Amino acid sequence: MTTTGHHPARLLAIDDSVLIHRLLKAHLRDEAVELHSATSGADGLQMARALNPDAILLDVDIGDMTGFEVLSALKADPITHQTPVLFVSGSCDTNDRVRGLDLGAVDFILKPFEIAELKARVRSAVRMTRLIRMLAARAHLDGMTGLWNRAYFDERLHQEFAEAVRHRTDLSLILADIDHFKSINDRFGHPFGDTILEDVGRALSENRVTDIVCRYGGEEFALILPRESASGAAIVAERCRQAIENRRWPLHREVVVTASFGVADLRSMHPATPASLVQAADEALYDAKQGGRNSVRVHEGGRQKQRKIA
Repeated sequence: MTTTGHHPARLLAIDDSVLIHRLLKAHLRDEAVELHSATSGADGLQMARALNPDAILLDVDIGDMTGFEVLSALKADPITHQTPVLFVSGSCDTNDRVRGLDLGAVDFILKPFEIAELKARVRSAVRMTRLIRMLAARAHLDGMTGLWNRAYFDERLHQEFAEAVRHRTDLSLILADIDHFKSINDRFGHPFGDTILEDVGRALSENRVTDIVCRYGGEEFALILPRESASGAAIVAERCRQAIENRRWPLHREVVVTASFGVADLRSMHPATPASLVQAADEALYDAKQGGRNSVRVHEGGRQKQRKIA
């Protein structure tokens, strides 16, 4: 499989036959693939969510579930709904093919395998995945900073929120706003303002690879921190605040750029929704602005309990 510029393709095979898994491994061993195996529909669904594979090879009849039931569940899940599914079947039944395609399968592979055809169909599915992901990434990128944009933020926050609720893990949100940005734009011009936006975006992105950094709008940024408590997120925000304050600008060395930060976490929300998390972080950011800017505030269940970090 041609993978120039790409990591090996990640495949998930869902089939109750150990022999089929051995055959797939043997037939695809000279391809640049990372093959994962599930022997039940339930395990397959769980692994599909965890692995986010480039393609799924799904047997029509698995045992605990039908392949059609597994396919329906995959297409109903926001994490896996775009993953190409190739049905694997020993039957040439036209009704099965039509039903599978109507449910969202992209292809059928007959058993016993014709090796060259198997490889070609897998390559085609992987190309489809990578094209979809490339187009989605472009649609979700901010053209100026290269960060994720507001549309991606909204989508990802809902995903991370659902995951945190499902697994009862922490989730924190940081909203950041560049102080006096309009004045800087008015005084030094928009090209310098654009440079500041780009560099602040880099400062926020350099902190931790696990954080999801987005341009929220204008001079405002958002950081989604999965599995992070409010106290941990406050440390991250303070580190970012210092990094921005300590940056220097070759064209205008006299300029000191600062930013204000608001922090909120899922555990302090009652009731907890993605919207309430954003509102809480925004309230904390507002207090940071009102308190003199260039600071971090943490929301702790109410405006009256704002905690100052810097």
